[in-house]
Amino acid sequence: MRAVIPYKKAGAKSRLSPVLNLQEREEFVELMLNQVISSLKGAGIEKVDILSPSVYGLEEMTEARVLLDEKDLNEALNRYLKEAEEPVLIVMADLPLLSTEHIKEISSTEKDVCIVPGKGGGTNALFIKNPSKYRVKYYGSSFLTHCSIATDSGQGFEIYDSFMAGTDIDEPEDLVELLIHGKGAAKDYIESKFRLEVKRGRVGLVSL
Repeated sequence: MRAVIPYKKAGAKSRLSPVLNLQEREEFVELMLNQVISSLKGAGIEKVDILSPSVYGLEEMTEARVLLDEKDLNEALNRYLKEAEEPVLIVMADLPLLSTEHIKEISSTEKDVCIVPGKGGGTNALFIKNPSKYRVKYYGSSFLTHCSIATDSGQGFEIYDSFMAGTDIDEPEDLVELLIHGKGAAKDYIESKFRLEVKRGRVGLVSL
């Protein structure tokens, strides 16, 4: 079994630009990536690959193998799956609330595929026992698409529904969830820049 993390540091997380500048966003995504790798290693997954269009930000990476592919995300991942000879866990790099326990539970599914939904119909993780028989199609409502792909290819699938595993960090309001529920370097970084404040019954961010 191995894990693969799609990753792009350059210009990352533009939807966080109202609260973080480019340098801060790039620093933040690197911290999230390292935290995801640490969670994977803690779950006993030693073979971790990073699939990236550029080596930028990965020049000193030693905890995972860096694979460069300038193709579209789906094309790059489907090529990776086609060549894989063992079960593959695809996990996004922006999941700082993902724990080792989540990963162990996802990868211990009795089904052929385990699908972890993200916010807004996305897919945060996919565990695929027979990767050469599966293809991915991210963007849009990828969660429903990935369910259909499993069914159409005759593979049974399980949905791993978890608030923590389902919280990817894309929007400023997602940082609120990180500050409330998170731990580790990614949370510490955001905590050094913001505090939580309740206004009109809602929790929001306030710059320090």
